[in-house]
Amino acid sequence: MRVTVNDEPRDTASRTLADLLQELGVAQEPAVAAALDDQVVPRSRWSAQPLNENARVLVIRAAQGG
Repeated sequence: MRVTVNDEPRDTASRTLADLLQELGVAQEPAVAAALDDQVVPRSRWSAQPLNENARVLVIRAAQGG
């Protein structure tokens, strides 16, 4: 299926948001947030959140700095 991750088109076989984030290598990072089609998805729902064709996913990593 085709999805958009942080404004970049991507082909994936992932069926859930958790699967996609695992594929991207960010699922285990503690300071990561994800939104699906402009709605923030709590980490506790990632594995239950299905992906659909043309879904828009935004992955945000918290950064330290000053």
